[in-house]
Amino acid sequence: MSKNDDVSFTSSSLRTPPFLHHQTKPSLPLFSQLAKTKLTFASFLDSLLTRPSTRTPNSPPLCSASLSLSHSSCSDPKPLPILGSASLSLSQSQLGESNQLDSVVTAQQKSGGASGVHGSGRNDEERVLISEVLVKNKDGEELERKDLEGEALAALKACRANSALTVREVQEDVHRIISSGYFSSCMPVAVDTRDGIQLVFQVEPNQEFHGLVCEGASVLPTKFIQDAFRGGYGKVVNIKHLDEVINSINGWYMERGLFGMVSNAEILSGGIIRLQVAEAEVNDISICFLDRKTGEPTKGKTKPETILRQLTTKKGQVYSMLQGKRDVDTVLTMGIMEDVSFIPQPAGDTGKVDLIMNVVERPNGGFSAGGGISSGITSGPLSGLIGSFAYSHRNVFGRNRKLNISLERGQIDSIFRVNYTDPWIEGDDKRTSRTIMVQNSRTPGNLVHSNQPGNSSLTIGRVTAGLEFSRPLRPKWSGTGGLIFQHAGVRDENGNPIIKDHYSSPLTASGKTHDDMLLAKFESVYTGSGDHGSSMFVFNMEQGLPLWPEWLFFNRVNARARKGAQIGPALCLLSLSGGHVVGNFSPHEAFAIGGTNSVRGYEEGAVSSGRSYVIGSGEISFPMLGPVEGVIFADYGTDLGSGPTVPGDPAGARLKPGSGYGYGFGIRVDSALGPLRLEYAFNDKNMKRFHFGVGHRN
Repeated sequence: MSKNDDVSFTSSSLRTPPFLHHQTKPSLPLFSQLAKTKLTFASFLDSLLTRPSTRTPNSPPLCSASLSLSHSSCSDPKPLPILGSASLSLSQSQLGESNQLDSVVTAQQKSGGASGVHGSGRNDEERVLISEVLVKNKDGEELERKDLEGEALAALKACRANSALTVREVQEDVHRIISSGYFSSCMPVAVDTRDGIQLVFQVEPNQEFHGLVCEGASVLPTKFIQDAFRGGYGKVVNIKHLDEVINSINGWYMERGLFGMVSNAEILSGGIIRLQVAEAEVNDISICFLDRKTGEPTKGKTKPETILRQLTTKKGQVYSMLQGKRDVDTVLTMGIMEDVSFIPQPAGDTGKVDLIMNVVERPNGGFSAGGGISSGITSGPLSGLIGSFAYSHRNVFGRNRKLNISLERGQIDSIFRVNYTDPWIEGDDKRTSRTIMVQNSRTPGNLVHSNQPGNSSLTIGRVTAGLEFSRPLRPKWSGTGGLIFQHAGVRDENGNPIIKDHYSSPLTASGKTHDDMLLAKFESVYTGSGDHGSSMFVFNMEQGLPLWPEWLFFNRVNARARKGAQIGPALCLLSLSGGHVVGNFSPHEAFAIGGTNSVRGYEEGAVSSGRSYVIGSGEISFPMLGPVEGVIFADYGTDLGSGPTVPGDPAGARLKPGSGYGYGFGIRVDSALGPLRLEYAFNDKNMKRFHFGVGHRN
């Protein structure tokens, strides 16, 4: 190729704004969307809700370069200093409906056409022989930092010494230098020397990083930002690394479901990086009631403040989708809503978000009927069957207060109960609930005083009234305290009050037909995930308060614990319970050991009736077919030798062993009533027994 002694050249350049020049590859689209652009909240919200990822695989390059050549008179004997030039240019499209910024390639063309050569007829594919390739600063002088010179040279692919290049190949290498992330501008200059044409890439390195300013980040941890930039102090800013940092910040918001992102970034004088973060704060929260059938807005029966106080999302907070989901679940657990959803909307152009909670109310109340099984009935044609009838109202006065009136009736059992519960006392910030309860019950007494002659039965009548308060103590822990008054006595099968059984064992502690007691109650409950296999612990204490001389004075403690472990498809469940009573208490209040929810293989209460007790149980359940699962189990219970200390020793009079164990197998079926249990057990007395129950074992 001949030497270009007869050509003259022109050049021009356009310097890219800070943090935009690096967008030369599809791998860095997010930064081009954020830099030098303040997004409106509508576009910001839309991008958070609709964008599938932070990468746009087919974004066009943002920078472009052109090389132009022009002829000159060959009368000038001096070598011309410039062969050609490349320029970088940027353009941004207007924000569309998607509010995404498109990168546009703009070629800087000279008067000779698109990279053409005047008067020669040669096209832009003509190659020019390059004898040497250098990297210098924008003034054509040596770079002070040789490491940056090495980065620029390492980025070159086509431009090598003693190679013939086209304009397009020079363009591509300009983009590669810019894409390295270390330079804010790059212009190729050709110098005609005696040894041939020298190609010089005149670059302008980015500033060194000496500080950071982050604006608008109220929830983003300072340590997170500091750690992200910690390794860059005193080093030249690399745009590729900066883009990764911005992506990590945006990822932090997305992982937590927060409406936030970096909206603008720039390098200030002195090497200070300024990040502007847009966080969507909650401006207002409103409740919209929808009709169950039409879905149209309607007037609700629930007070809006009753719903709003359940929400952890508050005005002025950065909106979190995860927190919003938890709030939706919380409102659903109130039991008065059929459907709940959060709809975020821009609050005008304030950069904030308005939240609209759409709720569909359930019917507030009604009558119901059902049935169940009593654990205290072990014989008879309708052994243990209970029928029930109830009226309930879930939303009294529109404040989520609940009223339940129920009647249960069985072969012997009879329970009439009225409960009124306020799940959250107004004005209390601890979410304290209050329950007022009145109950009149008649239950079988054979758990303690069984085996009456002639199969006659005893019943225990109780009239109870009480007031209880409950509140969360800490995550997964709750506490209950209250006062309960009880008037209890024993009657024979004809309904006549009696004070001694067939064995002359006393049936009351006071020696009268009834015992009266005022109980101060405390209970603490720990629940894991709430599943049957999760951990659970319950501690209960009752203290008899002798405010009246005839009232009983005693202390009773009771505790239960459960721990589950998944072993392949099988669930291994261990449980332990125990209790003790100190003081003067009614014999029918002794701990009954044995039965479906105690030691299987024995009748109800057949192991012992003690002042103390310990029961341990182990189960392994495994899936079989659909809702059916199999189970093998083993139980052990003992009264710890406390049977004789119960007034009248009802266990000793009936020759109860005081301790025993059982083991067996069974099946369980999930049903609308809960798990149905059918179990076959053997005990240590070589006796066999079927057990049927509804619900999981206590």
